[in-house]
Amino acid sequence: MAVESVFSQEGKKLTIKIRGRFDFGKHQEFRDAYERQHPVLDSVVVDLKEATYLDSSALGMLLLLRDHVGGDDSDIRLVHASDDVRKVLAISNFDKLFDIS
Repeated sequence: MAVESVFSQEGKKLTIKIRGRFDFGKHQEFRDAYERQHPVLDSVVVDLKEATYLDSSALGMLLLLRDHVGGDDSDIRLVHASDDVRKVLAISNFDKLFDIS
């Protein structure tokens, strides 16, 4: 599975792990990772350690996740991004919308 979701013990924190290309091909799988599991989340971590590529559709999916979790008040962290993925996020000014580490 290219998108894996792992919930904390209490079910309020979700970690989504992306493997391979993060593009439109992962759209439904990514949405299923957060929409169909638990309706209320306190925080989400998107682990990009194994993501090899990220395009504009992935950026859109991250924005949809942000809206789902609470918009400006959401607690979403993008972690372990490679240099190439981090460049795409920086060019898109996603460092102003998400906590990137």
